[in-house]
Amino acid sequence: METVKPLDVASRKGKLRRAFVKAINIKKLTGVVPEVEREKKRQENVNLVKNAPNLSESFDKLEEEHEKTLSMEALLAKLFATVSSIKSSYAQLQYAQSPYDPAGIQKADRLVVSELKTLSELKQSFLKNEFDTNPDITLVLAEIQEMRSLSKTYEIMGKKMECQLKLKDSEIIFLKEKFQESKNQNKLMEKRLNKSNSLDQNHFVIYLNHTVKSIRGFVKTMVEQMKFSAWDVHVAAETIQPEVFYYKQEHACFAFEHFVCKIMFQGFHLPCFTSEPSSSSSRKTSKETFFERFTELRPMKARECLASRPKSRFSRFCRGKYLRLVHPKMEHAFFGHLHVRNQVSVGEFPETSFCTAFLEMAKRVWLLHCIAFSFDVEASIFQVSKGCRFSEMYMKSVAEESLSESEPRVAFTVVPGFRVGNTLVQCEVYLSVSSQRRT
Repeated sequence: METVKPLDVASRKGKLRRAFVKAINIKKLTGVVPEVEREKKRQENVNLVKNAPNLSESFDKLEEEHEKTLSMEALLAKLFATVSSIKSSYAQLQYAQSPYDPAGIQKADRLVVSELKTLSELKQSFLKNEFDTNPDITLVLAEIQEMRSLSKTYEIMGKKMECQLKLKDSEIIFLKEKFQESKNQNKLMEKRLNKSNSLDQNHFVIYLNHTVKSIRGFVKTMVEQMKFSAWDVHVAAETIQPEVFYYKQEHACFAFEHFVCKIMFQGFHLPCFTSEPSSSSSRKTSKETFFERFTELRPMKARECLASRPKSRFSRFCRGKYLRLVHPKMEHAFFGHLHVRNQVSVGEFPETSFCTAFLEMAKRVWLLHCIAFSFDVEASIFQVSKGCRFSEMYMKSVAEESLSESEPRVAFTVVPGFRVGNTLVQCEVYLSVSSQRRT
């Protein structure tokens, strides 16, 4: 009997396993095995069919919201475009007013009214939910309208700037002509000065007018400072010049002008502008010196002279006049302290409007004094006493109202008069009537 070998058994088992695996693969390919997967796919198809109406509704909602958003954007675009049109029309209206253009004004006015009506219509459309059916086209048209309006606005602004530029150019030309005229006058004056090495008496009158203007400028600053410090201006004027009838309330400022002139011109008749005695010999020898002081200080600013020469005669003059003119009580009332006075005492003037106005006035008075002592003839100063009759030869009234009186009297001298050789400069006075006549 023949025995079975182990090798043959193993080979038969391998063949059987390979045949079984092959059969399984064949069933997968023919669709016999994945029955579960087919069932799963079948169920998914059923769910898709059931959910088809819901998907359609979602797409409709999205489309509706998109159209509403576009319509709202179109409405806003039209709103902003209309506002730009109103702005452009208003700019056109302003431009037509200067220079005056009736046709342009009417046209611009109609455009403004039309655009305002459009705004009202847009408001009603928004409240009634009446949106544009073609928002895409509306967006493009609104953008075009807004760009046109902006372009029109910029065009009008450009025309305005051109007009302003032409105006400024004409002002520059006018100022250049005035500047050239002043330069020519200065050159002519310099030629005369160089030829004669002295000043004409008419120059004294010119500089006197400049001096009086600077004095009134300082008085105006001082009165404004009084009002700011809650001072009673009329009581202060009464303290300086009591029992004076003023035709107008603002005439009280002449009392302050009188006080300032009294301090600033005190010692004017002396060569040193102080209480020191003078002699005719010193006057003759110092005539050229006064002229040199005038020509040296005239082009300079007062602060520059004080800074460069703190111990000069002019610096001492400014310091002395300020300390006499501005009382400590007045300064404390103006500024709340005495710091300015302390600085002036050591030769320093703070850069305030009050000190600047004072220095300008002091410079003018000093220059006038230099001119007066630059002449070969003698210059003198005079004023009129209270109660004197008015004389047109020696006096000039600062208030025209007083000239209507039959016999006006001098209340006080506002600005003193001057006599330079044969030239007489009238003093300025305030005329008033007595208390008995007023009663």
